[in-house]
Amino acid sequence: MGRLRWRGGRLSDSARDQLLQRALQHADVSRLARRLASRVPVDASPLAESRLAAVSAVLRVVDEEPQLLFIKRAELERDPWSGHMAFPGGRLEPGDASLEMTAVRETQEELALDLTQGRMLGRLDDLAPRNRSLPPIIVRPFVAIVEPDVTFTPSEEVAATFWVPLSRLQHERSKAEYVVEINGNRATFPAFRVEQHIVWGLTERIVRQLLALVGP
Repeated sequence: MGRLRWRGGRLSDSARDQLLQRALQHADVSRLARRLASRVPVDASPLAESRLAAVSAVLRVVDEEPQLLFIKRAELERDPWSGHMAFPGGRLEPGDASLEMTAVRETQEELALDLTQGRMLGRLDDLAPRNRSLPPIIVRPFVAIVEPDVTFTPSEEVAATFWVPLSRLQHERSKAEYVVEINGNRATFPAFRVEQHIVWGLTERIVRQLLALVGP
């Protein structure tokens, strides 16, 4: 590969495209992109009171290792997912032309990360919370890839960010269980360990979908 050119302290468009093409040629990413393109994702049937939302599962490739971006949501009283490990995203707003645009807009608002400078690879199956105490919402996950040295600025809604290698998530040591009390009853959910944090619920289900498409 030739030398990547910078423009005003930032990568030029051609250099960014070169990095993205290099990432897309990675075996795991290439396999994921093909499978996303060939499958028909499952659309949920919303109820009358259901809200629609979208999240972005953002990948990058560093040192030949695909990594997945997680955020830890800030502790906010109005947020039912306060403090949870999650992906950037949020609810469909009237100005959004599609749920894909919701995912792009929310990622920009929460992280100042512009996914239009990367590549959208496709989407996963719709999901809804299994806990009836949560708002009636349907979440559509989208998968994107960005250049390896991308930077972002978390908003007040984001307490922390984590890039986690997919190989670590695929390892048996990353699998865990999360016990939570729901309406006075203890329930156990599958989970992943990300550093000292636990990924469970909708985010865990999205990660599981993603890993199934990456695997051989």
